[in-house]
Amino acid sequence: MKYDDASWHSDGDFPAELPAEAGATHIGMYVAWLLLQGMASEELAEDEEEDLQALRERSTTPGLFLLQCSEGKFVDDLISDEANAFTAVYYDLENGQYLEDYEEQLGAEIPSLYHVADTWENFDRLAPVIAQRLAAWQATQS
Repeated sequence: MKYDDASWHSDGDFPAELPAEAGATHIGMYVAWLLLQGMASEELAEDEEEDLQALRERSTTPGLFLLQCSEGKFVDDLISDEANAFTAVYYDLENGQYLEDYEEQLGAEIPSLYHVADTWENFDRLAPVIAQRLAAWQATQS
């Protein structure tokens, strides 16, 4: 299953002054958070160890990682079963809370959410919110 794809965002109302890669930032932030929590699929952990190490070392950015690792596509086989169950609820582009959290944490004083910089500083601002959402979701699963 494909949850999101950077190419879905670089058409239409996408800001002309931004590179297409800016469509991967919001996806990369979320995927990177899951992976840094140890929620990678076994296949990804085996096949992309070097890229995952670069993510852990912060020598790549979340958006760039997503573009390099999966061509900007966020698909279910990147993450663990638990991460997929959480993502189905939290990341859902129509009914989930992720984009609202992303906007609340990172969207102030910028022209659009595509203008959020693909930086570790922004990741660190968003990460505690995702952690809280995961903990709340996990509490409902027992």
